[in-house]
Amino acid sequence: MSPLPQPVPPSWKDLGKSSTDLLQKDYPFQTTSLEVKTKTPSNVTFKVAGNRNAHGAIVGDIESKLFNKQHGLTLTNTWNTVNVLKTQIELDNQITQGLKLDLTTSIAPNKGSKSAVLAAVYKQSGFHSRANLDVLKGPTFTADTVLGRDGFLVGAEAAYNVTDGRISRYALAAGFNAPEYAVTLHALNDLKSFSASYYHRVSADVEAGAKAIYDPKLTNGGVSIEVGTKTYLDSAAFVKAKINNSGVLALGYTQALRPGLKASFGLALDTQKLNEVDPAGPVHKIGLSLVFDS
Repeated sequence: MSPLPQPVPPSWKDLGKSSTDLLQKDYPFQTTSLEVKTKTPSNVTFKVAGNRNAHGAIVGDIESKLFNKQHGLTLTNTWNTVNVLKTQIELDNQITQGLKLDLTTSIAPNKGSKSAVLAAVYKQSGFHSRANLDVLKGPTFTADTVLGRDGFLVGAEAAYNVTDGRISRYALAAGFNAPEYAVTLHALNDLKSFSASYYHRVSADVEAGAKAIYDPKLTNGGVSIEVGTKTYLDSAAFVKAKINNSGVLALGYTQALRPGLKASFGLALDTQKLNEVDPAGPVHKIGLSLVFDS
């Protein structure tokens, strides 16, 4: 009997994504933001987003995306309030099955800066590899690969400075993915910092996760630990909570108000400074996010 084909593993940047999403997404306590998405009958999507950060600065961007399914072509243009123009061209599954090519350019006329990155992604059973060349910065060539079999994952990433002729960054990772839980270990920054993450879908309505990071540059002895949970109240609402070893407690509530309209509320409390006032800025944070998607 021949073995069953292996699923395509996650990409390098998505290793530990379940835990990362649980601990980072849907906590809009840093900003107040608004996002509007629309789609035309000709298959062009538009996204307008704006946010006001904790310091009162307001930034925004407008994005248009054209998708041609027949030719596997996606064209994305973005323009933001700091006057950066970005264009991305993607070609998917045209040269060979599983291969995606990408060219991303950006220019900031006010600063005279620009960038151009060529990228390729190749996915097959049990294999996911990416490579990109930053043409104007370095130039720098970066590649990563993840191999997967029966839920076990191993991956590596390296960046090579073409001009200097040296490896400028490398990292390793390993993990295990199952339908109900996932464990991921990372050795980053030339194997000088380490992270471990865990995700568990406890039931259909409850998720839990944790992440620990060791980095000599961090406070608290170089260790950062964060644990969190997510509970669905019903099909249209959920609450999230997390706390870290610095004593910061974060709460999030997301409600689908109607089809295409979602609101999220976030609150962060520094439990070690509940009665203190910091002249440098607010000790506790609150925020709101609204998303319209037509």
